Amino acid sequence: MRITFLGTGTSQGVPVIGCKCEVCCSNDFRDRRLRSSVMVETEGVRLIIDAGPDFRYQMLRENIDHIDAVLITHGHKDHIGGLDDLRPFNYLMRKPVEVYAAADVHHDIRRDFFYAFEEERYPGIPEMNLHFIDNLPFNIGPVEIIPVEVEHYHLKVLGFRIKQFAYITDASRIPVAEMEKLKGLEILVINALRLEPHISHFSLGEALEVIKQLQPKHAYLTHISHRLGKHAGVEPQLPDGVFLAYDRLQVECCK
Repeated sequence: MRITFLGTGTSQGVPVIGCKCEVCCSNDFRDRRLRSSVMVETEGVRLIIDAGPDFRYQMLRENIDHIDAVLITHGHKDHIGGLDDLRPFNYLMRKPVEVYAAADVHHDIRRDFFYAFEEERYPGIPEMNLHFIDNLPFNIGPVEIIPVEVEHYHLKVLGFRIKQFAYITDASRIPVAEMEKLKGLEILVINALRLEPHISHFSLGEALEVIKQLQPKHAYLTHISHRLGKHAGVEPQLPDGVFLAYDRLQVECCK
């Protein structure tokens, strides 16, 4: 399984217009973070988790010409804002793109991209087949996907486990029953917004505490704001086996 970090930032990420902090002005490519998204390739299946406003550029940058499915964690704009740019894949693949999301996220997608679901559709609209998912395992081809329901303040957000890899973003709490689904991981990706506590995201300390409890072989921090600090300054301070993810990083899992 190959995991490619398409983006590791947030809407508070880098670059920020007008911000003069050391992160926003950094020349280190690892500090240039697009909105968080990840690509998972396994058993001949290519999955994208989340399609934010940077989706088009991320696909062009990685030279992606087909997608088997898009999994959506929740309906905030920084995670669904790029769904309009499914259009080129409709053209290349000659079919709609399969999109998997919880029922409340279906509402968000249909509201924001209403023109894609009208009875009389304008030519060239993004075409997607929306699939309902809940907190139960499901399959895309031969690949089993186990949803992990976490809390983003009061909002329910889905993380996903695929084999010994799991991706958690926009979490501020993981219920005990859902923590059980995250045991025995080879790679855990989890959000760590900044050093200070935040009402709806894990801080660095909180993310490290979750990692300590779960004990994955390796952990990568994502959904990073510029307030966490520069990559070169933060990563050396992390525990063994914990890394700061960066855009375009590729890692292998479950060999």
